[in-house]
Amino acid sequence: MLITRTPFRMSFFGGGTDYCDYYANYGGRVLSTTVDKYCYLSMRELPPFFDYKSQFTYSRIERFNSADEVSHPLVRAALKYLPVEHLQLAYDADLPASSGIGSSSAFAVGLLQGLHAMRGEYPDRMTLAKEAVYLEREMCGEAGGVQDQLAAAFGGLNRMDFSAEGFRVTPLAISAARKKELQSRLMLVFTGFTHFSGAVAEEQKKNIPSTIKQLDEMKAMVDLAEEILRGGDLDDFGLLLHHTWELKRSLSNRITNYEIDLLYTRLRNAGALGGKLLGAGSGGFMLLFVPPERQPYIRQTFSEYRFIPFAFENSGTTILYQNETE
Repeated sequence: MLITRTPFRMSFFGGGTDYCDYYANYGGRVLSTTVDKYCYLSMRELPPFFDYKSQFTYSRIERFNSADEVSHPLVRAALKYLPVEHLQLAYDADLPASSGIGSSSAFAVGLLQGLHAMRGEYPDRMTLAKEAVYLEREMCGEAGGVQDQLAAAFGGLNRMDFSAEGFRVTPLAISAARKKELQSRLMLVFTGFTHFSGAVAEEQKKNIPSTIKQLDEMKAMVDLAEEILRGGDLDDFGLLLHHTWELKRSLSNRITNYEIDLLYTRLRNAGALGGKLLGAGSGGFMLLFVPPERQPYIRQTFSEYRFIPFAFENSGTTILYQNETE
């Protein structure tokens, strides 16, 4: 029996520049953090007393004898990539899937870590991240970037750089007090509906040739945000979030809609300095930068929405428990 725990992430700046079609030609960079909201995977050897070899429990139960019989695309691909027979696998999470917090990639990273461990293998974090990219982008053919897999594997508040030569993850060198100060100004609100990121990511990818200017500017904001976090006025971080949202929403007409734009305008009028939809867009979680003195008013004014408390985390994907005698 083993249990993996893999964190979800918040991406601040540079999202979209982690798409291969962009970074392979221009280089990309992202500033993001993981938070103390996780997906959990438990795995054990399924006793050979059933008319099926393996079982996967999530929003449904799948029982199967070979990987080809699995409906869930990531599990099917992972079991082809890392075959494990007589597997009992169960998924749980702190936040809903398809909501912009990198849940698919967190699932992929945690699944790979667990399957490797079931086989007696313990790859490093970069290997897990690259394997998750391969699983999602190549084996499953899903559009998107590479930042989520790196965030889930490494954990922490990081700058990530991408190029045709490879990836680099650099922890941001700021004090714990400064991180706490940043965290105290961030709010996470659920817009009320989930989204299918694949269609948004596919259109965003298709639009890359015509959005190079916006992506270049979004990439440059990573450097500006780093400077702010190292000693600038933190309110400027919030204003920069607003600017990056204005740029992000121009990358595809699927990223936002009337209801989201109206909610964001109301939140800004109520005291938020900036914010953005997390992930590909079109729904899910919205990250806000709000001065602490304005937060009670926003919670009261928007009481029909769910605000999610969170804290930054640094662990990345972890094997919480493993009983090697079973």
